[in-house]
Amino acid sequence: MLLSQFEISLIILVLILIIFLIIKKIKIKKLISTRDILLQEKEVTLGFVQNVGEVFADSETVEMNLLLERVLHYAVRTCKAGSGAIYLINNQKNTLSARAISGVFPPLFEIESDLLKDSKNFSEKLKEILINHPIEIGETVIGEVAIQGHALHIEDAEMDVRIPQLSIDFLRIRSLLLVPMRFGNDVIGVMVLANRTGHSRFALSDLNLAQALAAQASVPIHYADIQETIEQKRQLDRDMQIAQQIQNSLLPQKLPEIKNIELAAFNHPALDIGGDYYDVIDIDDKHVGLVIADVSGKGIGGALMMAVCRSVLQSKAKNEYDPASMLISLNEVLSDNLAEDMFISMLYMVLNTKTNLLSYARAGHEAPLILHRDTKKIDKYETNGIAIGLVDTSTFSSTIETKNIQLKSGDLVVTYTDGITEAMNTHGDEWGIEELTNTIIKNHQGSAMKLLDKIENNVLEFAGNTAQHDDMTMLAINII
Repeated sequence: MLLSQFEISLIILVLILIIFLIIKKIKIKKLISTRDILLQEKEVTLGFVQNVGEVFADSETVEMNLLLERVLHYAVRTCKAGSGAIYLINNQKNTLSARAISGVFPPLFEIESDLLKDSKNFSEKLKEILINHPIEIGETVIGEVAIQGHALHIEDAEMDVRIPQLSIDFLRIRSLLLVPMRFGNDVIGVMVLANRTGHSRFALSDLNLAQALAAQASVPIHYADIQETIEQKRQLDRDMQIAQQIQNSLLPQKLPEIKNIELAAFNHPALDIGGDYYDVIDIDDKHVGLVIADVSGKGIGGALMMAVCRSVLQSKAKNEYDPASMLISLNEVLSDNLAEDMFISMLYMVLNTKTNLLSYARAGHEAPLILHRDTKKIDKYETNGIAIGLVDTSTFSSTIETKNIQLKSGDLVVTYTDGITEAMNTHGDEWGIEELTNTIIKNHQGSAMKLLDKIENNVLEFAGNTAQHDDMTMLAINII
C-alpha cells in the first residue's frame, strides 16, 4: 500500500525530530562532560590552593623544598603522571636547576646509561644526576619552554627528535607535559610531567589542568623564594656580625703605655668586616713589634686571613729582632695556605724602647713616613720586598731587607694602608700622599692620637658622600 504524501512528510518529520533529539542529547552529554571536567579542575585547583596553603599556615618561614615537593606531588597525582620535576631559574637567570623530583624522572638531556646501570642505589644516583646538572636557558625542551614561555604538549615523545631516549626501558619517555611557571611577565621555572600512567598519553585536559596548577603554584613559590633569600640574608648578617665581633677582638683593645713613647692607631673598615690589620706585640722588656697590613680581599675571607696573620706573628715574635726574618717566616707559613688571588702587604717594625732604634722591613707595603724633629721634613725610606703569598720562600728571602733608623725625641713615625691615600671624592680624585704629608707637617705638634683624628676627618671630609672602597688604617709612633 502506497503511503500518502502526508504520511511520508510525517515520517520525515519524525525522523528529523529523532535526529535532532539525538544530536541534542550528544551535545548535552558533551556539555555535561565539559562541565564535569571544569568542576574537577576547579575542585583540584581549590584543593591544591588549600594544600599549598597548609605549608604557610602557622609558620614565619616557608621551607622552599617542602613547598616544591608538595606542589609537584599534587601535580603528578592529579594529572596521573608517572613522574615529574620542577626546574627553577637561578638568580643570574641563565640556567635552570631541578629543585624537586617525584618518582623516577627520566632525564631530558644526554647521559651515559652505564652511570645508572653500575649504581647500587639507582633512584638516588638518578636524582643526584638531575640535581647536579643545570640546564642552560634555551637548551633542551625545558630550556626552550623557559625562554619561549609557552606550554609544550608532546603526545608521542618517542617520535620527537628533541627528546633523548635511554636504553633503560623504564626510563624511556612516551609522553610529556612542560608548563612554564610565571610570576607576572617573568618565567620563574618549568614544571615537567612525564609518562601518563596506564601507558596512555597525556590529553589536552591534562595540559589545561597542569597549567592551572602551575599558575596557582607560581605565586607562593615566588614569595617563598623571596622569603628564602631574605632568610639567607639574615643568616649572612648574623654570620657577619659574629665575624665582625671576632675581628674587633683581634685588634688591640688598648695600646700599651711605654715610657717616653706615644702610640696611636685607628681602623676604619670599608665593609662591616675589613682586611686591614694592625697590632703591637711585646717581644721582650725593651723591644716591641709593630705591624700594619692589608689583606687583599675584604669580608670574611680577609678577616680570617688577618686572624691567621696575628696568630703566626704572636707565636714567632718572641726574641725575633730582625723584621726581614720575621716576614720570611710569615711568608713560609702562609704562602701555601693563601688562595691563588689572595696576598698580604705588610710592614713589620721592631722598636727598641730604650735606644729608640727603629728597624723595619716591607712586604710590598708602603714605607713609613718619618718626620724628624731637626729638619721638620718627612722622609720615606723605601726598602725592597714583595707581598706575602706571591712568590716562593727563596725568592721572597732574597728580595726583602731590613732598614734601621735611629729616632730621636720629637720624631714621629706614621704608617698607613692605601685606603688612606687612595680615598676618592665625587670627581674621582684621590686624596693622595701629598695631602697626607702636608697634614702631618701641619699637625705634628700635638699628640699622635690628635694627629690621626685630624687625618681621618680630613680624608672622610674629602670623600664626602662617595662610598669608601677600601679599608683605612693608621698606626703612629711619637717619640716624646
